[in-house]
Amino acid sequence: MVKVAVTRLDRGLVARTALDVLNEVGLDGLSLRAIAGRLDVKAPALYWHFKDKQALLDEMATEMLRRATAAAPGAPDPDWRAGLAHSMRGLRAELLRYRDGAKVYSGTHFTDIAYAASLDAYLRTFTDAGFTVRAAARAWFTAYSYTIGYVTEEQAMGPDTADPGGADPGGVDSGGTGPEPYDLGARAERLAAYPLAAAAGEELFRDRGAGFEAGLAAVVAGIELTLAPRSFTD
Repeated sequence: MVKVAVTRLDRGLVARTALDVLNEVGLDGLSLRAIAGRLDVKAPALYWHFKDKQALLDEMATEMLRRATAAAPGAPDPDWRAGLAHSMRGLRAELLRYRDGAKVYSGTHFTDIAYAASLDAYLRTFTDAGFTVRAAARAWFTAYSYTIGYVTEEQAMGPDTADPGGADPGGVDSGGTGPEPYDLGARAERLAAYPLAAAAGEELFRDRGAGFEAGLAAVVAGIELTLAPRSFTD
């Protein structure tokens, strides 16, 4: 374990260090004590910046968002379908950079408004296409929730056996150093009396990149069918 030389302790440094520790120990092993050890300070020093672990997770999620935003500058594609799909791919890639990244990200409260400009720009692609603000918000949140949920599940399943190299978009295995690869053979044996459920394993648990794209396409198609203005669906 390499300790960080600290000249001035601040929220940003703690959050960045916490993300490094997260990749080594996962969310269950992440603690203020472990982060303090990496920073070579006493744990109480961190409480000047974060009242509890949830406050730290909020800052970690915000730092993840800052990095994702910085990595994808420029205006979104004016076609809401292409823009939405591109944004969700970028979110998945960012979450996969961190062990248990989706668990850290979901349910947290951002600590600043770094997300606002990007979100506003994407929502405008919807409203420019005739969506109401409410429909645009629902469309965005539906795709966003799908993406976080998908990554939560794929990270819990360990490395993707369809990708022997283990390289996900962010360069970190979707399972980190956590669970072993999901054993589809053993699953098929357990479900031998239920052939359709057994056969579904190949689609559900292998080649998760392709699976994500198939689900995302279904989400976008559903949004167009149920939320888009009538002129787009007639």
